Amino acid sequence: MKQIGTIYKEKKTVYSFEVFPPKRDSSVETVYRTLEELNGLWPDFISVTYGAGGSHAGHTTAEIAETIQKSFGIPALAHLTCRNATAAEIAETVEALKAVGVNNILALRGDPRPDLPPSADFLYARDLILMLQKTAPALYLAAACYPEAHTESESPEADLIHLREKVDAGVGSLTSQLFFDNALFFDFLSRARAAGITVPVSAGIMPVTNKTQIEKMVSMCGASIPQKLAHILGKYESDPETLRTAGIDYAADQIIDLIERGVDGIHLYTMNNADVARQITQRIAPALRKANGGAA
Repeated sequence: MKQIGTIYKEKKTVYSFEVFPPKRDSSVETVYRTLEELNGLWPDFISVTYGAGGSHAGHTTAEIAETIQKSFGIPALAHLTCRNATAAEIAETVEALKAVGVNNILALRGDPRPDLPPSADFLYARDLILMLQKTAPALYLAAACYPEAHTESESPEADLIHLREKVDAGVGSLTSQLFFDNALFFDFLSRARAAGITVPVSAGIMPVTNKTQIEKMVSMCGASIPQKLAHILGKYESDPETLRTAGIDYAADQIIDLIERGVDGIHLYTMNNADVARQITQRIAPALRKANGGAA
């Protein structure tokens, strides 16, 4: 299966989706139904998030990633987190991924889990990247970046230093945390390039379709809400259907602007909602085709 790095070399603007495994009390078939619908939207690759809880979560991610590749012929990018993992658990998950032909990994530290002990083997995503480079050098490694800086970083400048360390450790591309203000993204990108970070950067976009959901995500990642979006949230907070439509329109306009300004890629956080992904893809398709010289 094609490595993600090759896709960035072949296309001006890469278009990808993110899905997540179902909760423990839900059937994995729910995500497979979502994937069947996303398949028709021709993404360049699909990433699969990594649930907390050790090797079981890793095997679920591997199972879904395998389906993406074997059933739909789309490259899968498997998330791998290390905040609460041992080196042995990471090695087990990597072997599970390799066994099913998944050779693209998004190396992450992961969200805090107070119910799980912190890792004694990994402090940062950089440590995971270094281990993977040493133990599985054939894998393609991607990492995350933060247009408004990581919430735990001392400053935007320090955040870029840490990002450069991840790239220098062996990362081939970056996917950004969600953001809603393109000016902030391009400012970050300019500073990243000045800091010597030259790998492709995909812009992570999350459509606002539910006020409570987006408020939770913003509180976790620290993304700011620009005035235009704040107005939409306030105006339609009692009208869920109109808010959903306005949120899809906002995301589509945001993506079109990014594409027209030469972004390396768009990574759509689908939240396993194929209908939202379909509506956005239909809106942005002309701009995407134009950027890629007429190719889908």
